[in-house]
This record gives sequence, C-alpha cells and structure tokens, in this order.
Amino acid sequence: MTSPVVIGVDSSTQSTKTLVVDADTGRVLAVGRAAHTVLGEAGARETDPEVWWEALRSSLAMALDSSGTSPAAVAGIAVAGQQHGLVVLDTEGRPLRPALLWNDTRSAPQATALTRALGGPAAWLERTGSVPVASMTATKWQWLREHEPATAEQAAGVRLPHDFLTERLSGVAATDPGDASGTCWYDTTTGAYDPVLLDLVGLDAARLPVVAASGAERVGSLTKQAADFLGLRPGIPVAAGTGDNMAAAVGLGLGGAGLLDHPVVSLGTSGTVFTATRARPAMAGLAGFAATDGVRLPLGCTLNCTQAVDKVAGLLGLGRDDARPGGDVVVLPYLDGERSPDLPHASGLLTGLRHATTAHQILGAAYEGAVFTLLRVLDDLFAATGLDPHAPDVRERPLRLIGGGAKGAVWIETVRRLSGRPLVIPDGEELVAVGAAALAAGAARGEDPVAVAIRWGAGRGRELPAVRRDVDAWQRIEAALGEASGLLAADGG
Repeated sequence: MTSPVVIGVDSSTQSTKTLVVDADTGRVLAVGRAAHTVLGEAGARETDPEVWWEALRSSLAMALDSSGTSPAAVAGIAVAGQQHGLVVLDTEGRPLRPALLWNDTRSAPQATALTRALGGPAAWLERTGSVPVASMTATKWQWLREHEPATAEQAAGVRLPHDFLTERLSGVAATDPGDASGTCWYDTTTGAYDPVLLDLVGLDAARLPVVAASGAERVGSLTKQAADFLGLRPGIPVAAGTGDNMAAAVGLGLGGAGLLDHPVVSLGTSGTVFTATRARPAMAGLAGFAATDGVRLPLGCTLNCTQAVDKVAGLLGLGRDDARPGGDVVVLPYLDGERSPDLPHASGLLTGLRHATTAHQILGAAYEGAVFTLLRVLDDLFAATGLDPHAPDVRERPLRLIGGGAKGAVWIETVRRLSGRPLVIPDGEELVAVGAAALAAGAARGEDPVAVAIRWGAGRGRELPAVRRDVDAWQRIEAALGEASGLLAADGG
C-alpha cells in the first residue's frame, strides 16, 4: 500500500521550493524548484504574484515526477511564504499590480509617519508588538494609498504572499496568526485585526482574509480549478499555511509542543534571528510576531546577508569560500539599506584599509559585518524575552543555524568565532518547506504540527562545540559602526 504524502511549499523571495514528504516518516521524497523574477531598483522590489502561482505548478510537477508520486497519494498541502509583501486583488482575485516585496524600502517615510501618527514606538509595541519599518505590510499599503491611490481604491482584496497562494488553492481568503502578525494591523494579544490601526491606514477589514486559529487549520479543500492546474486531485485538505519564519520554527520543532527559548539564526537573502517563547517581548527593533501554533515568535531581521556577501565576492573576483578573517578591515554590507539597525537609505561601508590588506580579508570582513549585525540583534532578542544573553546557561544554549548560508563553511566558522556559542546544523534541508509539510499533515490528520515535525526529526543535526569568541573583531566592528552611524543614516536620504 502506498504511504500518504503531503506537499510543503516554500514561496520565498527568489524561488519556490516544493517538497513531497512521506506523511508518516517525514522522509523528503523529492524537491522541486522554480525561480522567481524580482524587478525594481532604487529601493523598489516587486514580483507579479502570477509568477508565484506558476512557480508552484512547475516546482510541484518536478517534485511529483522526480518522486514518482501519484496524485492519488497526496493527502494535503500547505504554503509558507515570504512575509510582509503586499498583494492587492480585484473582485475576481486577479492582481492589480505587482506585489511589493518585504525588502522594498520605498515605504520608509510612511513607516516614520505612521509611527508618529499613533503616538510613537511605545504605542505600536503595546498594540502589535512591533514598530513600523519599511518591511511591514501596513507601510506598503500606506505607500500605495499615497502614490497609487486609484489602485488602492480599486483593491477588493489585500493579501500577504502566502495568503494569495492559499486562496488560489482553496478558494478561501484565509491567513494565520503568524503571518498576520507581520502586517502591523494585527494585535497579537487579542488575536484579531486592530480596528484602530485599520482606521489609521484607511483599510476596511472586509478586504482582508479571515484569520485561522493556526497554520495547520484546514481552511478549505483544493478546488477543481486549482487541481486541474496543478495536476492533483480535487478535495484534498488545504491548510491555512504561514510565513516563512514561522514555518521554519515548526520544521525545527520549536513551539508549544517542542523547544522554547532556543535561538535560531537563519542565513538567507536576509538574516533573521528568532525563538519560540511564551513571553510577549516588546522592544523597538524586534518584530513581536506570533508563532503559528499559539506561542510567540519574536524576530529580528537584517536585510543584508548571503546575497550581500556574494555581491562583495563577485566585485572582488573571488569565490564565496575564498575568505580570510578581516584583520583591520571592517565591511558593513548594507547594500539594500538596513532594517536592524533601522537605516533604510544606507549603503555599504568599507573602512580600515591598509597596504597589507588582501581581497580575501575584505571578503572575510563582509562575512564578519553581516554576522555581527545578526548577533547584535540576537542579544536584543534574549534581553527582550527576559534572559541575560551573557549568562552562562544562556550562552550554553546552541544556536540553530539554518538557511542557505548554513551550508557554507565560512558562514559557519564566522558565526562560531563571533558568537562564541555552540551550534547545531540541522540535518534537514528546506526547513521552511518541511514546516509547511508538517502544517499540511496537521490539516490532514488533526495533529499538532510541531509534534509532527519532532516525530519526523527534521530539527536534529550536527553539533559543533563553542570556540573562543573573537572579542577583538567584535569590538572593531562595533566601533566602526558607531563612528559611521551618522553617515550611514544620512546616506541616500
């Protein structure tokens, strides 16, 4: 008898990854991939949502074909998507314009204005756990209202990227608490859209999707139209799905049924640090997200991580592994502006050059600058959850290192050297899609998705002991950032 399988989809900024997963064992039977087209310059980052829908189809077809899976064996599907992006739909569910992606920084002025309009950062932290920055959906909606008022007026539906795909699958406009918590119009305390904030940005709640109880809730069934497009059988369960960071937490076994207060560092196009906790942290510079299963998922994000370092390697004519410790050189690779610290108009900075400096050291300094920025946010994350980041028991908790950068030796060693903490490199790959698959299994079987992921064992991995922390490098980068902060804040403003 053929074992049932579930489909987990990771619709990220650059591509869609679709996994076919054995629902009983969690074994990944096949992975399909399809690239996205991202357009824009001078702070603009946009993608036509139809690109995501087509990428889901082609990546799913690749995975099914590679695994030899019959559509009859598919028991459920769930989508995890890049957070914050703004999708506006007409009355027929068609996109009115390309989606504004999370890393589109044009709405920085709107973020500042909205923060002031409510009474400052403390007022936002009290309501949403987050302070508006250019990444957040509410700021993008406000930008649209100001720059394209006719499109905003015409919008019958306002969605996040994963909401758009879930609606295409099920015909139901639904989201989950995790992804909704990244909009800045959702209150993580009440678990509902905040009418005061919706009024502030001129948005009728009727344009928004309903919020499911969790990302594993079955919000509908695969429609015949979607089934025909994807080559699946109609009627299979469609889970609410969630945001990419929330799905990664599920895939790692973090949440109410699993580990709490264990930090994760994700090295991707952006860098993120997060932890599942029962505390409700409220600190400017951190996003007070909800997890998809009822606990909290506070998160800090940097805009510049693997892609920025790869750009520096390309400019130097080096491979990404051709790096050496930076020595006297400091590189702050803020090539797309920066979110943490909040410097949306900043550009990259290189300082400390000497005659003896090598290209390999400059590349190593780019790694160090990116990792330093992330680890500073990690210290804030610990403090916001009531933990001393320098306490011995906290320092002994291993960092779970995920994302594309976690496959790179230089990334791993740079994190070890600058953090002085033990690491766990999970064996499972594509953890966002694995988490989505666990949500699909939860919808199909009524199980807790975190418990499903723990049974699958995706969070287990290679353990690396702590090494002596490179305090000199840390202090050198910290000093350079302090000296340059005024210049970085004004750059491009």
